[in-house]
Amino acid sequence: MTRAGQADGPAAILIGPPGAGKSTVGPVLAGLLGVDFAETDDLVASMAGKPVGDIFIEDGEEAFRDLESAAVSQAVETSRGVVALGGGAVLGRAAARLLAGQRVIYLETGFAAVARRSGLDGPHPPIPGNPRGRLRQLLEERRGVYQELAWLTVRTDDREPQQIAEEIAAAVADGRPAPGAEPAR
Repeated sequence: MTRAGQADGPAAILIGPPGAGKSTVGPVLAGLLGVDFAETDDLVASMAGKPVGDIFIEDGEEAFRDLESAAVSQAVETSRGVVALGGGAVLGRAAARLLAGQRVIYLETGFAAVARRSGLDGPHPPIPGNPRGRLRQLLEERRGVYQELAWLTVRTDDREPQQIAEEIAAAVADGRPAPGAEPAR
């Protein structure tokens, strides 16, 4: 069964760089929609039996990405709630296939906001090397992928999580991007 022209799957899938607000906006959005919230980073940690940061450091990025791919697949296939994907989870071809036809919301965030929000001591994968330089590079490398996958793009800079979640919830309820929101290109 489909919802307003969308494939079966989560009510909303949040994508964007580290610090975009996926972990903060996601639970608020899930509450507004009356559904569960899940993060693929939590699924990865559960699969591996250790924190995501430890997987990334101890087992390497390739091992982390393999687990992440499995977590994204599981979440898209089984969740009917709000799912937040890790910042790099969208990079593989398999992810693009899984996300096709889904309500993918790109939380677009500028470098200054991401740099302010991103800490290296959190539960998410660390950014190796020069953190600010690498973060800027990641934003540039991934922006096009995020935009291409998005059903809806929502700017998050200088906005409260509640405002962002309400904008997304309205778009999901209508089955189309909200007025004033930037639809996928």
